Amino acid sequence: MNHKETVAIKGMHCASCAITIEKTLNKTDGVDAAQVNYGTETAAIQFDPSKTTLEKLSSTIEPLGYTFSMPTAESMNMSTDEHAAHLGLKQSKEDKLKEISSMKKMVYSILPLAVISIIEMTWSILAQFNVLPAPNTFIQMAFHQLMPLMATYALFVVGKPYLLGIYRFVRYGNANMDTLIGIGTSVAYVYSLVLVLFSEALKPYLDVQHLYFDATIVVIAFITLGKYLEARAKIKTGDAIEKLLNLQAKTALVIRDGKEQEVAINEVVIGDHIIVKPGSNIPVDGILTEGESYVDESMITGESMPIQKTTGDTAISGTVNTTGTFTFKATKIGSETLLAKIITMVQEAQGSRAPIQALADKISSVFVPIVLVLSVITLAAWLIIGTGPLGFSQALTFGLTSFVGILVIACPCALGLATPTAIIVGVGKGAKEGILIKDAATLEKLHKADTIIVDKTGTITKGKPEVVTVYNQTTKPEAELISILATLEQKSEHPIAYAITSYAKTHNAPITKVTDFEIIKGKGLKGSIDNVEYFAGNTKLMVDLGHTLDFAIIEKETTDGKTPVFLATNNAFLGSVYVADAIKPEATQAIKDLHKLGMTVIMVTGDMKNTAQAIAREVGIDEVIAEALPEEKLTKVKSLQRQGRVVVMAGDGVNDAPALAQADIGIAMGTGTDVAIETAGITLLHGDISKIVKAIRLSKITMTGIKQNLFWAFIYNIIGIPLASGLFYPLFGWLLSPVFAGLAMALSSVSVVGNSLRLKTKKL
Repeated sequence: MNHKETVAIKGMHCASCAITIEKTLNKTDGVDAAQVNYGTETAAIQFDPSKTTLEKLSSTIEPLGYTFSMPTAESMNMSTDEHAAHLGLKQSKEDKLKEISSMKKMVYSILPLAVISIIEMTWSILAQFNVLPAPNTFIQMAFHQLMPLMATYALFVVGKPYLLGIYRFVRYGNANMDTLIGIGTSVAYVYSLVLVLFSEALKPYLDVQHLYFDATIVVIAFITLGKYLEARAKIKTGDAIEKLLNLQAKTALVIRDGKEQEVAINEVVIGDHIIVKPGSNIPVDGILTEGESYVDESMITGESMPIQKTTGDTAISGTVNTTGTFTFKATKIGSETLLAKIITMVQEAQGSRAPIQALADKISSVFVPIVLVLSVITLAAWLIIGTGPLGFSQALTFGLTSFVGILVIACPCALGLATPTAIIVGVGKGAKEGILIKDAATLEKLHKADTIIVDKTGTITKGKPEVVTVYNQTTKPEAELISILATLEQKSEHPIAYAITSYAKTHNAPITKVTDFEIIKGKGLKGSIDNVEYFAGNTKLMVDLGHTLDFAIIEKETTDGKTPVFLATNNAFLGSVYVADAIKPEATQAIKDLHKLGMTVIMVTGDMKNTAQAIAREVGIDEVIAEALPEEKLTKVKSLQRQGRVVVMAGDGVNDAPALAQADIGIAMGTGTDVAIETAGITLLHGDISKIVKAIRLSKITMTGIKQNLFWAFIYNIIGIPLASGLFYPLFGWLLSPVFAGLAMALSSVSVVGNSLRLKTKKL
């Protein structure tokens, strides 16, 4: 049976690294599919455990300079929080922090050398234009002796990864960013060292004063600094996962043998009764059995206000108990908890590949070999074409400058980071809002959507009936009328009865004792309160009692989708209440916002036509299909798709599963159930329709960020490579120094990651 695992990878430096690893893994026996993401530095692998293991796969890519960050024995034995550790998340973070710490030391060691080199370069240039006096003999000698030593340290200590890039290229034919930088800086270093060692012999043929030690030092310094800043920025893109991981409690206060005892989270079993005190995180999922409190679910659902929890309500792992103490029964533990499923879903979405990335991947796969060939051709062109007008010495100098410049500036890092970093931030931002996105393709597709189908119940309306209108035909206070009606209805199990008793409780209308209670089939009910017989029911019951009703009011109210309940005695008509599935407060504004986003909103519901149309009119829905069966929702989705529409289907994730699966983008509304997460492309936890608006906006700003990133990644190379090659030298005298090429390359990666991080500040 195939097994799926997501593991962190050490040693990745660019998009071509990801492509090399992916190709190698996919060719390995026992691997069905492997997808490597440079942004998250992870590999999602489907493999047959009987044919291969993670250890074997790691050893397969080890000669190429990469290894898996393997889960430790401790993490493999852990449970809920530990489910995420099993995916390599925590270990990956620790490995990255160690790597960043090591890079920081290298940056601190080489930056002073780079500053000295820049001072030397700047002084020499300014002296040529008489801006500064030429350095005296002592300073010149100091620089002459110091630069080779500093360049040796820069190349063989700080630049060791780039030298290994050359070795792996020669040994295995595997070229990446390190190979380009390694060849460029090594050529500059070796050429300069030869001129220093054999300056007298070469002086008649070459310009022995033009050395490249400074280029070797500064290029390695800039690139090391750039990689350090990039690594720090990339750590921040994964903040959402880290915050979700930190929600998990490490221990639980469990009742066993009648006593309270604190146990490790992995020792909790289904059926345990767990006590949660104020300020504590709920350790696993369950159902409240005793007590009540307000629970902060904001980090999982995006809802800012604490939610009241009483007996029978659900408790979600990772949420925070704010006030009272309560006891709940554990129903889901370990990887089955909602928090664990959310972490898995977010991680998989962040590691998935958006369709727009395909172009960047294709370019990255051939980019490094093309650049190597181009750099050699450029050097040859300078020597062949440039020797005549410039002389061999000058042509060689310019040729080497171009050769090194092309290798340094033409780095596919920015191209490889453009899409995944934006996806990581976008998916993480969505998770904080309670918007769970299944994969990058869904996030990309959503920004093209032009039509949305919504259900009425639970999406536009609250999903449970409420008393919305009261007509009091007596001289008594309204509370007394409601008290009588709620007392009668308290023994009924009908949803309308529940709405009336709930209304009485919230309006401080007492519910007293009823006697001689009787249900009148098809009409209502009756009962005695304080020796007075009361009747509650529909129009048929009132007509039977001989009471006159105002049918104009009844028609108006029922046309608006409300259900009447009348109250009377044998002798007098007392009044009526109208019950309806109330419209959610945010629904009207959400529909307006969807229209502003260019969406056509269609409501498909199984409810009666009058009710559906009344609600549609009130909130501004474009089209209504009422009294529809679940299969009719599927038919409507297919019909719209045949018209060329990109359709979003928002439903409850259970009854609407076929339509959710058929739609271009399926959105499960507010359930958090297994079916919802598995069927829909997007799940809104405790969601409302306004979160659909946020999801669409999130898709649009993420796609805008990706396009901006790709633009800058391409523009750096489109401008940089011709400039570095010397293409503009005959026309304008422009030739890009390898130093500036290194700076541009470092800035390209940092700017792409920085632009992605900027998405965090965007308001949805």
